[in-house]
Amino acid sequence: MGELPSADDLRSGDRRTLAKCITLVESKRPVDRDLANQLIEDIMPDTGHSYRIGISGVPGVGKSTFIESFGLHLIERGKKVAVLAVDPSSPVGGGSILGDKTRMPELSRTLDAFIRPSPSSGIMGGTAQRTRETILLCEAAGYDILLIETVGVGQSEVAVHGMVDFFMMLMVPNAGDELQGIKRGITELVDMIVINKADGENIPQANQAQAYYQSAFNLLRGGEDWKPRVMTCSALERTQLENVWQVIEEYFHWLQQEDHLADKRRRQNLLWLHRLVNLEIEQYLKTSERLKGAYPKLESRVNAGLMTPFRAAREIVEKLFPD
Repeated sequence: MGELPSADDLRSGDRRTLAKCITLVESKRPVDRDLANQLIEDIMPDTGHSYRIGISGVPGVGKSTFIESFGLHLIERGKKVAVLAVDPSSPVGGGSILGDKTRMPELSRTLDAFIRPSPSSGIMGGTAQRTRETILLCEAAGYDILLIETVGVGQSEVAVHGMVDFFMMLMVPNAGDELQGIKRGITELVDMIVINKADGENIPQANQAQAYYQSAFNLLRGGEDWKPRVMTCSALERTQLENVWQVIEEYFHWLQQEDHLADKRRRQNLLWLHRLVNLEIEQYLKTSERLKGAYPKLESRVNAGLMTPFRAAREIVEKLFPD
């Protein structure tokens, strides 16, 4: 990796240094893992001050256009914006497109913006293994607003919800029957729905969809302190973005009352702990001298139909934790 960055280098806000630090924490080499863990420990006092905002939505909803337009709007307000965009990895070859800077050309050229594409590597939930650590690195580098974009499929909403403060779902005006399109699980997670592409002849449909979604939220989550909002905007024409930001600011003002934000961050840390334990066990299975060769052999036996997955898993556990 060349010269390794330090915590002081990261605090300077240099984008190249931040990129090197993220590469370090994403590395799977054991020596890099030790260095990365020490770096995270060193910067912890400099973290926790940002707005962590998750953004999800189905393909074609205009996530990239929205993130670029919204990011530029925030920068005009004096904010520093980091975009952590997770690209789906190929389930066959493991590769990913990682084309975020071409998808957001204007934002990527802005000095107060940082865009980092990270392959999901097939991880369920559409978030990279080290997204939480990357969030902390961006905070230590001085970024006020973190926009975490997910691939928007399967369990991505659940995964990103566990690492952000505010969760936004993008929708389009002509998605069909809006009420039928709402999944109960999503309505329990989102803090705001933004109906994008509300421009031209789409405006009446967008307003109708807004009314449908807001009615659903009032019915399903009417007893909560924070009432999820439904907003419309046009990322292409960059209209009504300020209204979206005002709702986010209102939400964080509410969060900071009665320690709501502190409670949310504590829950994020517990989920991070659980994820780290799983990662450490997985890494140990692959690198332990005591288990060397055992795991691949068991995989081969399962693949050949000579052993059930249940029996193979039990043998691994018995090797890990002998009585």
